[in-house]
Amino acid sequence: MIKKDQLLNGKRKILWIVNLMSLITEDNCWKYSSILHNKNYNFNKDEILKILPKNDIDEAYNTISLWDGYVSTPLISLNKLSKDLKLNKIFYKDESKRFHLKSFKALGGAYAVEKITKGNKDIIISTATAGNHGRSVAWGSKKLGLKCKIFISEYVSEFRANVMRNFGADVIRVKGNYDNSLKECIKQSKQYNWQIVQDVAWEDYKLVPKLTMAGYTVMMKEISEQINNQKISHVILQAGVGGMAAAMIAGIARYLNHVPKIIIVEPESAACVLKSIKSGKIEKITVEKESLMGGMSCDEVSLVPWQILKNSASHCVTVSDDCISKTVKSLAGCKFSDEKIIGGECATPGIISLVGLCNDVEIKKKINLDEGSNVLLFGCEGDADEELYQKLLNL
Repeated sequence: MIKKDQLLNGKRKILWIVNLMSLITEDNCWKYSSILHNKNYNFNKDEILKILPKNDIDEAYNTISLWDGYVSTPLISLNKLSKDLKLNKIFYKDESKRFHLKSFKALGGAYAVEKITKGNKDIIISTATAGNHGRSVAWGSKKLGLKCKIFISEYVSEFRANVMRNFGADVIRVKGNYDNSLKECIKQSKQYNWQIVQDVAWEDYKLVPKLTMAGYTVMMKEISEQINNQKISHVILQAGVGGMAAAMIAGIARYLNHVPKIIIVEPESAACVLKSIKSGKIEKITVEKESLMGGMSCDEVSLVPWQILKNSASHCVTVSDDCISKTVKSLAGCKFSDEKIIGGECATPGIISLVGLCNDVEIKKKINLDEGSNVLLFGCEGDADEELYQKLLNL
């Protein structure tokens, strides 16, 4: 015999599920803006590992895993979301817990600083950043007792600037966007003989971005051990200039024994990877409006990542900023998982695009998102900008 309180609890659970499904399927913000199939798709493990070699990937893990405070970041099951999207599993790599820097970028810039300086204490480090990369470079420089100059655009929050200053960096704000800050960084670094540690590659500047990407591959090494031999069917990767996305593809080539469908997600206002894959060559775009996802608001894909992305990504999608706040609140409110997750603005587009793709019945079928799918998403940052995070929670 069913007791009254059991019946009430059952009704509450059903109501909650109905409300969540309504949130996911009826809210207009849960959608993608555009999707592109890569007509040049050809995942070639050997070619990928020529660009970012196995030895470089292994050396990065062997070095970083010995750093003080190193632990694998959690791979969380978004069990509630997978149930409502009728997928088998959704894995969420929670980089909010990466050291104390709250972002995967801790793995890249700091590692590049260590490798490029080789113990030389007289080198002055410089970089341009939208926030998280600069934080990693500043932290890495402080650990090694190096002076550090960081260039930021007018769009980078003062909160992020102060975090970098707290690591001892000299922060220089430049009028204009990220591109302007990078140009000024290059100009002054040449003038004063500073060592640039940038996560963007250009002609004659490829070693440091490769080191940065090698650092990022630590995430895929951890994931390969956390999935317990389960096969990932789909991976959604955020892209700004493409470094993290390309590094994860190299990590897949190195650590996984199968090839999942790889989907790149970008802000609709800064889809430089999608535009480049569409034309088959690097296309510089004009960013008319800066996205809230500042770390992804980039106008040109980086040279080294492009060599990997151009053939290895099967699809590109774009999303608007409309659902960022709702996603941040849903992560924090245990709407997607049994666990509370702190995810910043750049942690959201994987979820937003996945829900949007699943809401499009035709596309969902076309890219084989079904009840057997195991999807990997990247929560690439936590509340790295605490002030913005609080605003998003309270919108």
